[in-house]
Amino acid sequence: MLQLQVINFKPNSYIVVEGKSDSDRFYIIQKGLVSCFKSSGSGIKPFSLGPGDFVGVVPCMSGHLQIETAIARTDVTVISVKREQYPELIKKNTPVAIKIIKTFAARMRQMNEMLTKATLNTVSEESTEHIFKVAQYYEKAMHLDAAVFAYYQYLKTKPIGPNAEIAKQKFVQLKNRTHAVYFEPTDELTRSYPKDTMIFSEASKGNDMFIIQSGEVSITKVVDGNEVTLAVLQKGAMFGEMALLENKPRSACAVAHSDCKLMVVNNTNFNNMVSSQPQLISSLTNTLAERLWSMYRQLDNANISNPYQKMIDMLSLQLEKQKIDITNLLTKSQQTELTPKDLANMCGITNENQPKAIYDFQQSSLIKIDNGKIFIKDIPELLKQAAFYRKQKQD
Repeated sequence: MLQLQVINFKPNSYIVVEGKSDSDRFYIIQKGLVSCFKSSGSGIKPFSLGPGDFVGVVPCMSGHLQIETAIARTDVTVISVKREQYPELIKKNTPVAIKIIKTFAARMRQMNEMLTKATLNTVSEESTEHIFKVAQYYEKAMHLDAAVFAYYQYLKTKPIGPNAEIAKQKFVQLKNRTHAVYFEPTDELTRSYPKDTMIFSEASKGNDMFIIQSGEVSITKVVDGNEVTLAVLQKGAMFGEMALLENKPRSACAVAHSDCKLMVVNNTNFNNMVSSQPQLISSLTNTLAERLWSMYRQLDNANISNPYQKMIDMLSLQLEKQKIDITNLLTKSQQTELTPKDLANMCGITNENQPKAIYDFQQSSLIKIDNGKIFIKDIPELLKQAAFYRKQKQD
């Protein structure tokens, strides 16, 4: 039987503290007002929470350190939910899980905008015309499989738009030279995408969510002629959920990083799954929490100005995602599947600044390049240096 603890906090009491490891539970506010804030330099403004809102749910469900500090501003009563209690909770109260998921989706859209602004000092577009710019970027970069798909999506949404004739010519010219697939959605429950083909374009409409059954998928944004890699997702990861949950244009592009097979979830089968498969909702909550935690952490990286330090910190972030316990490491080294170019793209370093940044990074005593991929020679020292660079920026 599910038994949840009720806890009372007096005014000015700390409920959670940024950077602490006490993330085995989250809190549902029953009564009172809570103030939340993140360390200086993050760019995230303080905000308030009230009855029905959640405290500490992102680090709890992702298994990472606390990402912000929460303080009771009045007498506050909360329900404490341990991580292992969550699956049973949503069996009995699915609306709680749906509210968490929709809260995550809204916060992820906000974080996308903040990341774009912090990384490239600009704001991304969600207009239909932006799809055309995405297509142009990928064509110029000779990623024709992605370009032809984006040109088609532009024509589909703006058949008589100002760039429709150019897009039509480009689509006809490129189509037979590419491996692009699924220009239109299908009723298939699984789809296969060859490497470098586009699954969806930012600013386009769509209501499908995807679960990776095999392969990898890159989540990217194109802003002012530059590409930022937000994440490279692995088997089991879900993506595209924001368009499904919010019925808004895609906030980023999804491109097959390798040959991949995807399970497709649309509105109909998602609603069926919510009522019949609470384990899927639990898994989706964990996935979104992990991604949102990563976006908070990536925002810290975006606020580091030195390109070398940014790349070291971004590599540290990839290790942190693995929840590595440095006290129990069998070996201090690790081979990654990332290239220095991958890392530079994740940091949003512009194409013209990448050669020097990559050169400086390759001179680091912490890593070496093995067959084009990054080999980490000293994990504890790399994590330590990255934490120092972040703290320097916050102080």
